[in-house]
Amino acid sequence: MHNAMSEPLLNDGLAQTTLYPLDLRVTHAKGSRLFLDNGSSVIDFISGIGASSFGHSHPEITQAIHEQVDKHLHVMVYGEMRQSAQDEAAIALLDLLPINLDSVYFVNSGAEAIDAAMKLVRRTTHRQKIIAFKGGYHGNTFGALSVSSNAERKAPFQPLVGGIELLEWNDHASLELIDEQTAGVLVETIQGDAGIRIPDSDWISKLRNRCTETGAHLILDEIQCGFGRTGKAFAFEHFQIVPDHLCLGKALGGGMPMGALVSSRKHLQQFAHSPSLGHITTFGGHPVPCAASAVASKLLKQTNWDRVEAVGKKIESTLLDCSNVIALRRKGLYIAVELGSAEQVNRVVQTCLERGVLLFYFLSTPDAFRIAPPLNINDEDLQAALSTIVDVIEARA
Repeated sequence: MHNAMSEPLLNDGLAQTTLYPLDLRVTHAKGSRLFLDNGSSVIDFISGIGASSFGHSHPEITQAIHEQVDKHLHVMVYGEMRQSAQDEAAIALLDLLPINLDSVYFVNSGAEAIDAAMKLVRRTTHRQKIIAFKGGYHGNTFGALSVSSNAERKAPFQPLVGGIELLEWNDHASLELIDEQTAGVLVETIQGDAGIRIPDSDWISKLRNRCTETGAHLILDEIQCGFGRTGKAFAFEHFQIVPDHLCLGKALGGGMPMGALVSSRKHLQQFAHSPSLGHITTFGGHPVPCAASAVASKLLKQTNWDRVEAVGKKIESTLLDCSNVIALRRKGLYIAVELGSAEQVNRVVQTCLERGVLLFYFLSTPDAFRIAPPLNINDEDLQAALSTIVDVIEARA
């Protein structure tokens, strides 16, 4: 799978996460394009796997970063000093959210937000059991891996965090297993690594109600599917539900590393006592990502959702016309394209890259590839990418 095995990062003294890295050398990036050291460019049709939803080098985001760098970088462990960049990022984010989600804990990544949420539900409910769902992917820290589904990825690191139970996703009968011993229920609002699996509205509504009935806290993981990716500011808006806790990451930082646990003041204040520093992070809420995030939240509020949906529909209709596409699952610009085999997927991803379009794989869904272009991709790059993908899927010359 992927390219021939190589060790380019290891040879340069860097840790390597796969034996088959893309090994492209990026000199700069702008809009939907990555520019390489050989003088060519690649259309980024996955937005850095959802992290650069407003494209690369967005002028308002980069300006905010430059202005903050001129003021100061890290000054103190999170929560000890007031910093205007944190205030502005929190105000801009919370302005997008329901009234019960009125407090945010900025952290370094989505996975850290998951770990923090797991701690918070045990702290606030005084219960131990945490429920997650089969097919779910939440990250690779010990906590996030423990509530993720892929057994093969978990096996080398056992034992993981205890007290975790995985239920069948989108299955009504399984909801009865949520009971008065359950601290929290963690679910991706739309499953990502499972190949963009969209739940039935009735099921996720009943999940919300079951948590309320039993006193279990509902944690929605919108690290991938949130912050505009599905055609609304947050994916839960499609289903008319509101979580007790919301985990964010990826696009939240506008291209900078950042995560967040959003909850109520009542819940998050419990990290401050019994014990104090119940969750602590040195670089969480770093002023530079916060400056970028404040702008990203404002851009999200200004997003033309009709155009986002129009772009999604164009991608969907174009690719479904391909004879070799078995299925396409989409919400907004969160898209999985299913082919007949992992070999076909690999051929399409690799050949598209050779022809200047970056697609990517799912860790746990080998017969599909992901598409997640910038929300503001221009028409020229959109059409160029689609034309290339169609030619490659249909194996045209």
